[in-house]
Amino acid sequence: MGLVKWFLPFCLFILLPFSSAAQKREMRGAWIQCVNGQFQGMGTEKMQQTLTYQLDELQKDGVNLIIFQVRPECDALYESKLEPWSRFLTGVQGKAPSPYWDPLQWMIDECHERGMELHAWINPYRARTKTTKELAQNHIARRAPQRCFEYDDLLILNPGIPENRDYICEVAKDIVTRYDVDGIHMDDYFYPYPVKGVSIPDAAQFRQNSNGIKDVNDWRRYNVDLFVEQFYKTIHEAKPWVKVGISPFGIYRNKKSSPIGSNTNGTQNYDDLYADILLWINNGWLDYCVPQIYWEIGNKAADYETLIKWWSQHAAARPLVIGEDVERTVKFSDLQDPNRNQQSAKMALHRQLPYVKGTVLWYAKAAVDNVGNYGSNLRNVYWKTPALQPSMEFISNKAPKKVRKVKPVWTSDGYILFWTAPKGKDWSDTATKYVVYRFAKGEVQNLNDASKICTITNQTFYKLPYENGKEKCVYVVTALNRLQNESKPVVKKIKL
Repeated sequence: MGLVKWFLPFCLFILLPFSSAAQKREMRGAWIQCVNGQFQGMGTEKMQQTLTYQLDELQKDGVNLIIFQVRPECDALYESKLEPWSRFLTGVQGKAPSPYWDPLQWMIDECHERGMELHAWINPYRARTKTTKELAQNHIARRAPQRCFEYDDLLILNPGIPENRDYICEVAKDIVTRYDVDGIHMDDYFYPYPVKGVSIPDAAQFRQNSNGIKDVNDWRRYNVDLFVEQFYKTIHEAKPWVKVGISPFGIYRNKKSSPIGSNTNGTQNYDDLYADILLWINNGWLDYCVPQIYWEIGNKAADYETLIKWWSQHAAARPLVIGEDVERTVKFSDLQDPNRNQQSAKMALHRQLPYVKGTVLWYAKAAVDNVGNYGSNLRNVYWKTPALQPSMEFISNKAPKKVRKVKPVWTSDGYILFWTAPKGKDWSDTATKYVVYRFAKGEVQNLNDASKICTITNQTFYKLPYENGKEKCVYVVTALNRLQNESKPVVKKIKL
């Protein structure tokens, strides 16, 4: 992603109790990246073992969504007829994994089995990273080198060439139509991050395709705007329920550049990366936004608290989810209490700001490794109870009908609550998951109380915690569709 990773010692701090109520709808994501080489040449069995362990630990931490990098440089960590196998998988671009497997399909299956969503993460324009030396014969930069430009040892698909927009959309549509992904995700690499003294070599395209725009900066933004709009429409025409997420750099504009800018001093999406993220949000060209607010509270150039409040104020037209740097969060002390790290203070900001709908962890392995007790605090405090995904009624507000035939039955495996799926005609009213709640006898059945959720499951049964048959309680079952819109409840009184 946009910021350099930290490899510094981590202090372990004791976390003070957190009293905020559990959240019923919250995106709890984690990025699993390949571009850092963590899987390169690992081999099929070892990579599957590594990912299995990571997913198991993330599930314990309460994570309900994985963003898995499948296209770091116009290549593929999945079977593709359009682009070559990634070297970040096998060590050689174009070489298939052996023993053969399809990492994207495998991850979809494993995530769905754990009740997690899987969003396929692509880097749209980057055609070659700095460390890649050899490109496969069928790589786009070898098939159409005139559609790329070099910049700071990178190779970039030129956003000013219309065919490149079509090509990226074709690749994304291929993923969405052939794989049961829940979302497709792009990060902050549109035009390349600026390097002092290095100019973008796109003057010829500006002359040819300026569309009457006089300023080259406006033209570059226009190119990316056209792409994002086309990308969004392409995905939803293929599968309306697949969510489009974008993870921009953490600063939209600094106040010195614009009156609506944040009180910060750093690289800017709008001015430096030609990414007008607020335009995309306000025009509805994405379904969730994950700004990478990777800094600490108190950072002089880009204060975390300043930025999370800015995004909450300006980017609320679509679900706002915060990109959180795990390592940097635990590296810095709480400004009010030097004996603990900043995790609790940051989480408190998340819960205080009503437009913040969740967190995506940069990066998954840091949470799995439990640096600074970050993962333990997720599973024991912040993400202790299950959560549904944020509501996206702007895609569809339709929900499944109620579940049927809810009944507790004694089986050889114990006392099981069974139900039957509701009948559905299409994706919007077909049940894919179920929520089971438990209430005490006489307790108000408030389905907004997330602490009452026993499980979110794709099964049509739930094992009851039977003891002696003397405790009276009430179970409630609802159905969810692909967007996790919730049906009306069905209530069942049970003695446990």
